[in-house]
Amino acid sequence: MNRRRLLAQSAAIPFASILGEGSALSAGRIFRRVRPSDPAWPSAASWAKLNQDVGGRLIKVQPLLAACAEGVAGTACQEVLKALHNPYYVGDQPAGTQTVGWVDAWMSAPSAYAVAAKSAADVVAAVNFARDNRLRLVVKGGGHSYQGTSDAADSLLIWTRAMNAITLHDTFVPQGCADAQPAVSVGAGAVWMHVYDAVTTKAGRYVQGGGCATVGVAGLIQSGGFGSFSKNYGTAAAGLLEAEIVTADGQVRIANACTNSDLFWGIKGGGGGSLGVVTRLTLRTRDLPAFFGGVDLKIRASSDAAFRRLIGRFVSFYADRLLDPHWGESVTFGTDNTFTVGMVAQGLNRQQAQDVWQQFVEWIAAAPRDFTTMAPFKAGAMPARDWWSVAFNEQHVPGRMFPDRRPGAPENNVWFAEQNTELGVFVHGYQSIWLPASLLQPERQNDLADVLFSATRHWAVMLHFNKGLAGASASDLTAARDTATNPAVLTAFALAIIAGGDPAAYPYLLGHAIDLMKARGDAVSIGKAANELRQLVPNAGSYVSESNFFERDWQRSFWGSNYARLRAVKGKYDPAGLFFVHHGVGSEDWSADGFTRLR
Repeated sequence: MNRRRLLAQSAAIPFASILGEGSALSAGRIFRRVRPSDPAWPSAASWAKLNQDVGGRLIKVQPLLAACAEGVAGTACQEVLKALHNPYYVGDQPAGTQTVGWVDAWMSAPSAYAVAAKSAADVVAAVNFARDNRLRLVVKGGGHSYQGTSDAADSLLIWTRAMNAITLHDTFVPQGCADAQPAVSVGAGAVWMHVYDAVTTKAGRYVQGGGCATVGVAGLIQSGGFGSFSKNYGTAAAGLLEAEIVTADGQVRIANACTNSDLFWGIKGGGGGSLGVVTRLTLRTRDLPAFFGGVDLKIRASSDAAFRRLIGRFVSFYADRLLDPHWGESVTFGTDNTFTVGMVAQGLNRQQAQDVWQQFVEWIAAAPRDFTTMAPFKAGAMPARDWWSVAFNEQHVPGRMFPDRRPGAPENNVWFAEQNTELGVFVHGYQSIWLPASLLQPERQNDLADVLFSATRHWAVMLHFNKGLAGASASDLTAARDTATNPAVLTAFALAIIAGGDPAAYPYLLGHAIDLMKARGDAVSIGKAANELRQLVPNAGSYVSESNFFERDWQRSFWGSNYARLRAVKGKYDPAGLFFVHHGVGSEDWSADGFTRLR
């Protein structure tokens, strides 16, 4: 017998209730989770008991557009349709997901029931109920998963949105450890905008989180987590000091470097929803620089030859002047021979940022026949403490933030402009590839520029420099090395992202037909563009949160040499596979929908 299977079965003895037909697996019978149409689906009395156990917070989930069931003309339906453009409204709905689906992959579908958890005790009750009744379990905080892991039809949802407390610590000592440092403890349902408001705007400190303001804290940490300034502060997972997590046996565990250290390591980048339900996280906080800022520029090349020359010039410029902890975010090479810069900087004032780019801007200006400036070069900076300040941005950078205008909404319920096109997107294709810094060596720069140009003949390519840690400090590289994230990130100078889809908001819910032929054609073009890069960097690895739903070699691609260790952690804390997400640790043991165990 396969050793892994033997270990999983022997470890599953205390979990007989999850297998129910439990010994069924070892007896050769197939284990299946139950659906509402099955006779074994929990009775009304069982659901009522769960509702009692969670303080009345069990919800029978309705579709996101339940108010429009009888048509779109009614007032209630019109109010919902308008609200769908607000990511905070979507996040506040048990059936809400920030992405609606992916062609030929998944479509957002409400769970049968949800526990609107307010405490770890609520999560324990839901985990025990799902295990004992053989239910498909889903966990959702921010609901930003491109892979569709935030919802599943016929499931029980553990919804952590209300677990959003934020507590700052001047000194924090993880349980069982000795070292103390400044930190912030955050509930699993908190979103990064609220954390930044508490830590940076109000307290003058920095915590490494995500760039998108409405992404959930717990999901980002468990996936590794990159923010705009990761080139200087490393990954979000590397800043985790301690977590509280409910495991498949219904136990509330503390995980840190000194207690349950294997589980702690797995949480740091092993993917959300695979090892347990994280209920609280404590993260390291750090000193702020004087300034956060950035630069913007958009250029169109007059010919393919000029565009290829522009790409090559930028590659050498990046290698010489930008590969350091100051610079993050992205540039885009378009199919229409456009080059768009939207980069951020930390620790540089406006003049310093402008000086870095001066030579490149002058090079562009010296060739007016080859290059047309579509948006002029702009450099800016602001006090770092004000980067996420609602009041400062309203006064000095109007239009950068968008407010939640619902009555009673907190002032810090804001989001940035890019989410207006991302919210409710229907994905056609999404691929990412870590590009190693070795490509920036002088002898390889031409090869990199060639494949970037070739890729843009199929689809636009974005290079996210903050999602590769080459150029970061030795201490941040060491911290990231002690996470489950694919080690390829340590030597990557950027993450190439090639993606597309139908823009916001919620096209299929609003009655707009989805052009499947176009979606599938786009997916082919995105794949061709990605393959151009993979010819140069085979087996490069991909970022689990921003990756291809159809990735075949996902274990290696997402986690590289760390996957075997993650499987061992999964086998120890969830041997029967209660926690399942698409392409999550151990998901190869299950059918694609997570309802039938295959081995």
